[in-house]
Amino acid sequence: MSEKHLSTEELVAQDVGARSPQGFMASVIAGLALLWSLFQLWIASPLPFILGFGVFNNTESRSIHLTFALLLAFLAYPAFKRSPRNRVPMVDLALGLIAAASAAYLFVMYQELSQRPGNLTTADLVAACIGLPLLLEATRRALGPALAIIALTFLIYSLAGPYMPGLLAHRGVSFTALANHQWITTEGVFGIALGVSTSFVFLFVLFGALLERAGAGHYFIQLAFSLLGHLKGGPAKAAVVSSGLTGLISGSSIANVVTTGTFTIPMMKRTGFSSEKAGAVEVASSVNGQIMPPVMGAAAFLMVEYVGIPYTEVIKHAFLPALISYIALFYIVHLESLKLGLQGLPRHQQTRSWLQRLMGFAFGVALISGLSLAVYYGLGWLKPALGDAAIWVIGGLVAVVYLGLLKIAASNPPLPPEDPDTPLEALPQTKPILLSGLHFLLPVIVLVWCLMIERLSPGLSAFWGSVILVIILLTQRPLLNWLRKDGRHDHGTFADGLVDLREGLIAGARNMIGIGIATAAAGIIVGAVSQTGVGLVLADLVELLSMGNLLLMLLLTAFLSLILGMGLPTTANYIVVSSLLAPVIVALGQQNGLIVPLIAVHLFVFYFGIMADVTPPVGLASFAAAAVSKGDPIKTGVTAFYYSLRTAALPFLFIFNTDLLLINVDFWHGVLIFIVATIAMLIFAAGTQGYFLVKSRWYESVLLLLVAFTLFRPGFWMDMVHPPYQDFEPTQLVQALDDTHAGTQVRLRILGEDAVGDPRELSVLLTIPEGSNGQERLENLGIEYYEQDGKILIDTVAFGSPAAAAGLEFDQQIMAVRVPTEGWPKELMWVPGFALFALIVWMQRRRRRH
Repeated sequence: MSEKHLSTEELVAQDVGARSPQGFMASVIAGLALLWSLFQLWIASPLPFILGFGVFNNTESRSIHLTFALLLAFLAYPAFKRSPRNRVPMVDLALGLIAAASAAYLFVMYQELSQRPGNLTTADLVAACIGLPLLLEATRRALGPALAIIALTFLIYSLAGPYMPGLLAHRGVSFTALANHQWITTEGVFGIALGVSTSFVFLFVLFGALLERAGAGHYFIQLAFSLLGHLKGGPAKAAVVSSGLTGLISGSSIANVVTTGTFTIPMMKRTGFSSEKAGAVEVASSVNGQIMPPVMGAAAFLMVEYVGIPYTEVIKHAFLPALISYIALFYIVHLESLKLGLQGLPRHQQTRSWLQRLMGFAFGVALISGLSLAVYYGLGWLKPALGDAAIWVIGGLVAVVYLGLLKIAASNPPLPPEDPDTPLEALPQTKPILLSGLHFLLPVIVLVWCLMIERLSPGLSAFWGSVILVIILLTQRPLLNWLRKDGRHDHGTFADGLVDLREGLIAGARNMIGIGIATAAAGIIVGAVSQTGVGLVLADLVELLSMGNLLLMLLLTAFLSLILGMGLPTTANYIVVSSLLAPVIVALGQQNGLIVPLIAVHLFVFYFGIMADVTPPVGLASFAAAAVSKGDPIKTGVTAFYYSLRTAALPFLFIFNTDLLLINVDFWHGVLIFIVATIAMLIFAAGTQGYFLVKSRWYESVLLLLVAFTLFRPGFWMDMVHPPYQDFEPTQLVQALDDTHAGTQVRLRILGEDAVGDPRELSVLLTIPEGSNGQERLENLGIEYYEQDGKILIDTVAFGSPAAAAGLEFDQQIMAVRVPTEGWPKELMWVPGFALFALIVWMQRRRRRH
């Protein structure tokens, strides 16, 4: 059976385990999944520390996590397409138990292994030699051959280093050292990636599964349709919003496509979208959900570990590009609707005037803002006043709010049944839909509050959000029956809530099988990179192919990210591309004078890694959407990639203009950047779609793209008008520091050596410290230098100084000093950009009138 003709049920099954056995083994798989979820909730909670037992360290919890993932992978995923789906063969059961034993070896033998690091016994070697091949087989079953082949290639490369040609050669790794590094230590399989999956990702995936089981997914879709369905191409716009809301907490593009697409794609087709365009809109919006904080397909938590910045900083930097990209996709759908001449669905209620809508919106914003401030300052006063009792009082207040929201829900009709095959002749009213599910927002608010205000760890925040969801699942049915006075609706019993909770916990664990396996397999690649130094080889290869051209280097890195990301889930492809390519951009950027913040680099490779979910011929999300829409998967993928051009453009823009990531930007400057960047992205969307107020002529599309570029990168043109830097000779370093204000960033061009002793040039950015003169500022930077044969060489770099942190070392040569000039603000270039845009508007309005 081709993927094109797979049913929705089969697609869902593929994503969470394609095997559905009957009888005893069905209970075993469900029981293991339930036990896994309970274990993850236990280690995330404060209970082990309060009760004094069941406390596991990082290595032990990772070992148990992978034990569950491997056992469930062999039980839930068949080996081949022809393998039985309704039973578990004994071979698979045996393989699952052996693989689980290999993973559990680190937990069982932890004390002994910690006392003899690096000294492998025969048992250690056997565990590694069995575990690694079985992990690769589980990866092939759960995720397809791509990641398994890449991981196997890196294992072979580790062993075959001395036999590799020229550039690829390395000293090689012994078989014992490979087994130790990849399986027994926490450098390979049991490394950071699996640790993030254990500590954070599982809880967020479980949170999403419980939220979906409670009914929030259906609520988001109905709310989006009631708000937007009346607009031109309304169902497609509703698909963008509902997929965005689902993507906030989803760990998979494919899961997002399947869950929301089953409802939104048929609706889009009914209003006039072709099968391919309907599927492409769903793919573009679902994949976009992976770049939207707070979860970002679990990559947000990995970035915390890899980049070394707090979680809140990751969210701050990632938020603006993701929001701009979503607004632009909404606009692209609007332009498609205009081109196709589509109309919205009829509404029940009379249309309100724009003034009434504006006043209603303003009132809603004011009410939410007032409540937010009251809660923020109220809790800020309560916590110190109540001390240890604060948590009980706050818990009581949350319970009161929950009961109040349920009372509001009970006063409104329940949501219509969840049936995508039922024709939607007229849209539901927004107010009853909105009020009937406000309690679903409570766990999301608790989650965001814990993350952003209380600054709890992501795992503990997700735990408290999940606790609220467990309470909602158990109590919403009987409480709604009790609070609803009309007697016309039966919401079920407490027992039904228990079933919902059980199924939500099982679904969360089954959703995690692939992610757990993916992070473990990606750990092989990370381990090989650290053990062989292949990252330096990749940097040399990219530099060779790009011939030192910075833009070509970024294009090549983007292409490699797309290739490496093909066929991999979001989490795995981020680990792979960030491990291999993020250091490449940093190193080559420094050599070419572009100093890029590490978070910008990681977001760059992440964006292009997830674009692989869209791009033919292996765009998994496009195949999933085509299965629902009954369209052609390749055409769907091509159209979705065309819609996603704005997502492909953003990484290049924020590499060169880090203001988009709100790096070193104050609040009001950030607001201005958001407004202008959003306008620029909408203009870019109009330029790529060939339609603005009317169908654009070719030169109008080119001019629109030029305007968008000017608004996004005004510094490109301003640097031509006014030089951004003043150059000093290296001998004038003290004078340059003396003439420049403290807090200004000075650039030094340095000639040094790379890791293997070859000469290399790089740029270093240093913030000028306080000091009464240039010499004192130089000392505060931690640098002493001397002159020899007309060259300025670094003599010493103080330990822990700003210079040491920037990467300066003894005996490096300072080749140039560049200080920013007191020039005109680059934002002045927005003026000619908007003037050119006004000209295009005038031309198109004139043509529309005629």
